[in-house]
Amino acid sequence: MTQTRTRLERGRGALGPALELVHTGRAPTRAVLTAELGVTRATAGAVAAELEALGLIRVDSRPGAAAGAQGRPSHRLTVAPDGPVVLAAQVHVDGFRAALVGLGGRIVATAPGCMTVPADPAAVLDAVVEAGAGLLRASGRRCLGAGLAVPSAVAEPEGTALNPLHVAWQAGAPVRELFRRSLARAGVPGPSDATAAPAGLPAADSEPGAPIGQAGNDVNLAALAEYRHGAGRGARQLLCVATGHRGVGGALVLDGRLHTGSSGLALEVGHLTVHEEGRACHCGSRGCLDVEADPLAFLTAAGREPGPEVSLLQQARDLLRDEYADPSVRAAAHLLIDRLGRGLAGLVNILNPDRIILGGLHRDLLDADPERLRAVVAERSLWGRSGGVPLLPCTLDYNSLVGAAELAWQPVLDDPLRALGA
Repeated sequence: MTQTRTRLERGRGALGPALELVHTGRAPTRAVLTAELGVTRATAGAVAAELEALGLIRVDSRPGAAAGAQGRPSHRLTVAPDGPVVLAAQVHVDGFRAALVGLGGRIVATAPGCMTVPADPAAVLDAVVEAGAGLLRASGRRCLGAGLAVPSAVAEPEGTALNPLHVAWQAGAPVRELFRRSLARAGVPGPSDATAAPAGLPAADSEPGAPIGQAGNDVNLAALAEYRHGAGRGARQLLCVATGHRGVGGALVLDGRLHTGSSGLALEVGHLTVHEEGRACHCGSRGCLDVEADPLAFLTAAGREPGPEVSLLQQARDLLRDEYADPSVRAAAHLLIDRLGRGLAGLVNILNPDRIILGGLHRDLLDADPERLRAVVAERSLWGRSGGVPLLPCTLDYNSLVGAAELAWQPVLDDPLRALGA
């Protein structure tokens, strides 16, 4: 018993790193966990047992050897399927979506909401939080925090939506503070200690046990989710470019950390000029990627009038999927691919990423004509000519929601015992 306690005390500093390894799928067995942590087998066993006792992971009790494997079989490690969750919320130009997300980026439940996003952000935040609170009540699961994705750069340390171009919010809207107030009004619980904060973000100024919420830009959070759970796994310098319901966003993940610049505003790739005589942009410039390569630009180029029935993104995707043989649709797709390629080539020249992932309608354009997009990027980028940068589609459904959940999970990954009050 004394030896077990000693091993556990030695391994408690490894609880967070161990949980992150299981959370991101990088430690599927106890043997891999031992190697990744650089500890003894006994210490790794004690760490895994402690995480299981906290209800965060599951250790199989009767490991079986893989086919053709030699030596002692290792215990498999998985996230606890019935473990705690976090509340993830996303606001976009057509409404919102709330979700409960478990460890491993698993979406447990989701609830969409369609509405005209009001000029007062508190109204839509109250709505999305109430939807999430309803999911929590129905699930009966323990909630360890909450995260929010918004269609705007989020300035730090204030947590304000600096310039929300596609919703009618006032510049500088305090979205993080409003989100926390909505959580408090809805009675959404947080972790036992709300003082831990994600890397690079400020700590909550609340008492232990109070609700906590973090907020971030939707494409930044999509990139973080894809890095940890999707198409970005294994990349050292990951560039993500995506168009959602309106506009174009970008994000860069460097060695596992979002590059957000000095105040959270880096990688506004939507305002790269790709057509000098193009459409006027909301930023005051002209021909930006934001208005030349988003769903509205595609529908317009194809000569289609957008309808009110479903989102612009869904209309653009349906058109691309169902009518690609139509010459006007194909020409519109080629036009957007060429402009997107020019923007990506400029980013490749500046950033030299080892992987580019594309989300939203850009993922569909890549699927429609991958060779054309790759050729444009290679032709116009110095590094592309010397071997090319892999262009891959994002693979996660609701990756901005999963990324919002990552904000909420980060304090637990940093210090599981403190976050759970154990």
